[in-house]
Amino acid sequence: MGTLYKSAPAKFTSKKIISEINVIGESRRGWLLEMFERAGEYLKRIKNYKVWKDGSKAKGIETLSFMNQKLDYIHNNPVEDMIVENPEDYLFSSARDYCGRKGLVDIEFLR
Repeated sequence: MGTLYKSAPAKFTSKKIISEINVIGESRRGWLLEMFERAGEYLKRIKNYKVWKDGSKAKGIETLSFMNQKLDYIHNNPVEDMIVENPEDYLFSSARDYCGRKGLVDIEFLR
């Protein structure tokens, strides 16, 4: 997706995400918009799409074990969603690099 502004309020960035999905011709456009629409379907405060989960709060990574926990969580998301069988099978994941295979995305290893 194009440039997303990390420091902007969530309301702005969710609108920006929806806009980018429509502008760039994202291949999963219909599926994404349907999922966002369904997420906000029963909430009166949501007009069109719900992009963010409630209760998600940023936490600073201060220990190696916490960082590894979050990295494992990110790497296992495609497995949990049944997109791939193993984390390293997801082409756009750094899990490939961490298991010794070259991924499609250049990464800087976290240690």
